[in-house]
Amino acid sequence: MLLENIKSPQDLKLLKIEKLRDLARELRGLIIERISINGGHLAPNLGVVELAIAIHYVFNSPEDKIIWDVGHQSYSHKLLTGRYERFHSLRKHGGISGFPRIKESPHDAFGTGHSSTSISAALGIVEARDIIKSHFPDAASPFSHLTSHIPNKVIAVIGDGALTAGLAFEGLNQAGHLKKDLIVILNDNEMSISPNVGALSNYLSKALTGAFFQRFKKETKTILEGIPKIGAPISKIAQKTEGSLKGFFLPGGFFEYLGFNYVGPVDGHDIPLLIETLRNIKGADEPILMHVVTKKGKGYRLSEENPCIYHGIGPFKVDTGLDATVLQPDELTYGGVFGKTLIEIAEIDESVVAITAAMKEGTGLTAFAEKFPRRFYDVGIAEPHAVTFAAGLASQGIRPVVAIYSTFLQRAYDEIIHDVCLQNLPVVFAIDRAGIVGEDGDTHQGLFDISFLRHIPNLVLMSPKDLEELRSMLKFALRHNGPSAIRYPRGKTTTEMEYMFRDFTIIMGKAEILMKGDDVLIIAEGNSVYPALKATGRMKRDGIHASLVNARFIKPLDERLITHLSQQIRTVITVEENVIAGGFGSAVLECLNKAGIADVSVKRIGIGDNFVEHGSQKTLRKKYGLDEEGIYKAAISFLRG
Repeated sequence: MLLENIKSPQDLKLLKIEKLRDLARELRGLIIERISINGGHLAPNLGVVELAIAIHYVFNSPEDKIIWDVGHQSYSHKLLTGRYERFHSLRKHGGISGFPRIKESPHDAFGTGHSSTSISAALGIVEARDIIKSHFPDAASPFSHLTSHIPNKVIAVIGDGALTAGLAFEGLNQAGHLKKDLIVILNDNEMSISPNVGALSNYLSKALTGAFFQRFKKETKTILEGIPKIGAPISKIAQKTEGSLKGFFLPGGFFEYLGFNYVGPVDGHDIPLLIETLRNIKGADEPILMHVVTKKGKGYRLSEENPCIYHGIGPFKVDTGLDATVLQPDELTYGGVFGKTLIEIAEIDESVVAITAAMKEGTGLTAFAEKFPRRFYDVGIAEPHAVTFAAGLASQGIRPVVAIYSTFLQRAYDEIIHDVCLQNLPVVFAIDRAGIVGEDGDTHQGLFDISFLRHIPNLVLMSPKDLEELRSMLKFALRHNGPSAIRYPRGKTTTEMEYMFRDFTIIMGKAEILMKGDDVLIIAEGNSVYPALKATGRMKRDGIHASLVNARFIKPLDERLITHLSQQIRTVITVEENVIAGGFGSAVLECLNKAGIADVSVKRIGIGDNFVEHGSQKTLRKKYGLDEEGIYKAAISFLRG
């Protein structure tokens, strides 16, 4: 097996080019096998196998910095950079991450979990390289420790829709302006190459990037500009003619205008061609954009046919693929109930529209999009635009529901404040994947939304304990004449109870008392309520009688109920799947302070001042004390203390 002998990219370079196709088959086989066991991002990784091989065959990582964006397409990169023996631990707690991480390997030049950051980061690395070379050329300088880490070439591999985000274009804009030798590889997996166009494009790519052509272009420009009076105008005409010729044959005019030398499109599964093209552009001293066309899911028939379904998946059987039931929306998940309820509302209220940012399937909106195609908007990986677009709709009487994962909503923070809440517009934020997400790890945990939302004026923030409450909260939000947000977790509720999907009225700022007792008051939000309920049951068997409140509203809090019970019981515990700093527990403390209640002992259970790593939801909730056992132990310890 070729892969077993590759401990670093240097081992890869020992292989003859004709052996690389066999290596690609091994990589695909291993990726399919491991994801079938661990789950992970299948289709994106299968599409970039040959590209990863070619990049590491031509460039010299880690001296050359390679940034993978979106990071979920980096599995081949990990396998080629010394992580073959640890690949079985992919996405497992304590194992290697499903995304590039600086602390995991020197070959991971920059951490990328959210999309569209690579070009800006790569340009920063290029500029840092040039600053260090310019200011600290003397190895004996006090900064000589920097010179051993000076990058050589810097390559940003951007794909899987990441170029739809504004941040990527901001990076392209400055890179073209600075004229640095940045290499951007656009992995375009949304189109195929027809044989004729592909052959012509491949020929032009080689011709326009070859060393002879680059040297000829520069020498010709120098000669022309040396001709008195008429040289400069002729040189400009020649450059325009070259640009027109390339623009006629190639779809790269846009990038040329941004200051990039466009190369492509190149067949992203032709390893010899990729290697030849990369070698041609390696020595360039100007910005290069290499357009590579790949097939998402290549090499596994089911993922080729359904790249969206097989984008990010759980364990499956390789021979049969995902179970048929998995392919259907699960009505007993939060996302499934959200989508079903939104359809019911939209059937009655024609002003309701749905917006998401490249997450139609993930947010449960597939059925809505099919039923109401003219009232559904997928804006691509452009969360800030999604929010401001919704604000514009709301300003004219439309009722937009913006469904975005908690971790991605962070990218639209300014727009939430400035465009929605400041103007008090009735936009509903459906915040999926709030709380602990699991195997995707620290870049994807939804543990900050309470803290960055609850302090915004005009915004109502809710958190359902179960699926029935989600339904009622969504209906409440669409009746409310102002901005509102509902945060709910990934997957199913933490209780096994049966659901009748009854509708009940949600009253603004009113909590729910689930248990009454005089020894301790536990106030929980959302997904923490049922583990807290089980913990209070154990405490009761120990002779400790607790009152349990389901907050429902994080903002506005049910201040009257909380202050009344706190004054009676004097011992309070708050529970939340969010960071403690500025979170739900902080809101309760502020409530008690506002009421002038000082002689109450309060313990907050949540996530401390740290990022939460990857692992299963069950494993992480246990580790961070957010399951039944953790809440029970924390409560007993607090009461004894």
